[in-house]
Amino acid sequence: MSRTLFVLILCLSALRLGVSLGSRSILRTVPDKNGDSEDYAVDLNATNFDAVLRDTPATFAVVEFFAHWCPACRNYKPHYEKVARLFNGPNAVHPGKVLMTRVDCALKMNTNLCDRFSVGHYPMLFWGPPSKFVSGSWDPKQEKSEIRNIENGRTAEKLLSWINKQMGSSIGLDDEKFENEQNLSSNISDPGQIARAVYDVEEATSIAFDIILEHKMIKSETRASLIKFLQLLVVHHPSLRCRKGSAEILVNFDELNPADMNQEEVASEKGAVKNFQICGKDVPRGYWIFCRGSKNDTRGFSCGLWVLLHSLSVQIEDGESQFAFTTICDFIHNFFVCEECRQHFYEMCSSVSSPFNKARDFALWLWRAHNKVNDRLLKEEESMGTADPKFPKMIWPPRQLCMSCYRSRSSQPIEWDLDEVHKFLTSYYGRTLASLYKSNSALGTIGADGVLDEPTTSTNAVAVPVGAALAIALASCAFGVLACYWRSQQKSRKPRRSSGLRLSEGHD
Repeated sequence: MSRTLFVLILCLSALRLGVSLGSRSILRTVPDKNGDSEDYAVDLNATNFDAVLRDTPATFAVVEFFAHWCPACRNYKPHYEKVARLFNGPNAVHPGKVLMTRVDCALKMNTNLCDRFSVGHYPMLFWGPPSKFVSGSWDPKQEKSEIRNIENGRTAEKLLSWINKQMGSSIGLDDEKFENEQNLSSNISDPGQIARAVYDVEEATSIAFDIILEHKMIKSETRASLIKFLQLLVVHHPSLRCRKGSAEILVNFDELNPADMNQEEVASEKGAVKNFQICGKDVPRGYWIFCRGSKNDTRGFSCGLWVLLHSLSVQIEDGESQFAFTTICDFIHNFFVCEECRQHFYEMCSSVSSPFNKARDFALWLWRAHNKVNDRLLKEEESMGTADPKFPKMIWPPRQLCMSCYRSRSSQPIEWDLDEVHKFLTSYYGRTLASLYKSNSALGTIGADGVLDEPTTSTNAVAVPVGAALAIALASCAFGVLACYWRSQQKSRKPRRSSGLRLSEGHD
């Protein structure tokens, strides 16, 4: 056993022991004690309070402090649940906007937590950014605080009216999923929205892994393809949770899924890889944020997968470009279940006649491939009437996001400034996608100063990027050691073109 592998196994063992206690099943509906209805609000306590509020993708949070013995609290619960239904759970009407939670102050374990927020009567409601509740407090004498006491929310109508006023929205109690979508934001006018796509990338990664297992797609001829893709995720996935999960699966892959295991064993409990959740136990969440369409059957998974691929393309270094190209092509060909998409992507991959030596060239190739997909689907959806009216297919990036990417305003076909396009891709799918990391440590890599490091790219194709490897190691020695080892191995290899590429395509 190599020394690197031995250290990695020790780190992973420590990682397993270090799993935090307490429930963190965010946004899952829970039947009540009588089984007659569902509770949408998330129950918090002193153990999971900070963790849940730190990890939620929601922009705002409402925390209700109550006591289970309080008659007024019991009478208020149906009102609170009417509002929570809109925001919580996999079938939420408006997911990712507000996390509705509650804390039972009658439980002794929550005494100090309730005291932190100066709870003097029940029920008592607070509003604010989730991160402000983490290790936070509220004092009525405090003049300026981002945590606010909701004083006029004693009915569902009044509470939702108060929330709408804070968010500038017009959400209604009778809203149903995909039937009242005027609140959906357009991605073409605000480049900062891509930051929220990091949650969708986690969702897509988890769903892709689930599809592979459900369809029993790990076979002798596909194992190598999956292993290579996991290697790519370990180093370059934009989410720390997914990098950790990928590393743990990768290190234990031979034990979890031996090469001689038949498909019946894979589907059974013997196929232990099925018990791993690649992006953590709270993912998939069951909903989309950046990639949410205005109809149930649009965008979603394919959009999240495209964002992941673009993110990988702008994170790699020159020495990894051909490896990333063949790995992504083979992964889509072997594991993307849309047959027509797979064939189209295969054709685009097969048309590449020489290996990639520069990461920039690969990022631009993937961008061109995505635009070819969008152009084809735009025509098909217009003829079939299946387009998402809120998010029609378009050539990317639109002028609203990158005017400098266009050399002229009216030329057809479009004359692109490739330097500006690459600059946009690197910023959009790199720095901007990772910008939420600074406020959510579960997603990013914690630097020495306690601030989450943004992804960086290096022009050095030979030496291991020490800064990036150190940042990864600080966040998790498990995948940090593996990342360093794998990178050093990859960069010592000469780029070569795979002769038998297989590939597919997705669409957002």
